[in-house]
Amino acid sequence: MSDTRRVALVTGGAHGIGAAIARRLADDGWRVVIADLRTARPGHEARCVQADIADEDSVRDLVASIRQGEGRLDGLVCNAGIMVRKPLRELSLADWSRVIATNLSSTFLLARAAEEMLRTARGAIVTIASTRARQSEPDTESYAASKGGLVALTHALAISLGPEVRANCISPGWIDVEGEELRPEDHAQHPAGRVGKPEDIAALAAWLLGPESGFVSGSEFLSDGGMTRKMIYVE
Repeated sequence: MSDTRRVALVTGGAHGIGAAIARRLADDGWRVVIADLRTARPGHEARCVQADIADEDSVRDLVASIRQGEGRLDGLVCNAGIMVRKPLRELSLADWSRVIATNLSSTFLLARAAEEMLRTARGAIVTIASTRARQSEPDTESYAASKGGLVALTHALAISLGPEVRANCISPGWIDVEGEELRPEDHAQHPAGRVGKPEDIAALAAWLLGPESGFVSGSEFLSDGGMTRKMIYVE
């Protein structure tokens, strides 16, 4: 008897936000495929594939393996991302290109390769951008540009792939992915009263992939504890 459970591909699923999304989807009954350069130890049922999602051939092979192995694809979570933090004068074109390829071009490659399966399943795409698409710290040009591009690419995909496929974007703020020793003031500065957790983003991603969000497409969701709505003055 064939397995009729929904299938999701989560990139960058070996750690942090991606791992939390993979866990949440598995707990919700999805079959999960994790793609990451690192070796994933998910602690739940998932198929883990080492893949460079910035490479066109690697993406083609990854999607082909899902077509052959799982036989369907209902959800695509484009979470993988890197940051190169350097002063502009020291940022090489190679640095810039690596960030853009990993954070932005990979979503184009994945959506293009997975389009047929996603349309057939009437599936959904969730991209993970950042509040840095709209505000910046110094020396983050390549990262900010990639995340801003990802917000725009997401709504473009929603229009091109609808109505069969929905596409939405989550822009997280400060998410504690490493178990940092956080100070009371770190939490208190957030209007929500705390720093975010990977599970916060996972819950939103699960909703966006599911049927209850069926009338939501082309949207960006800020999950930042209210920080981008807070006016800050130096006293």
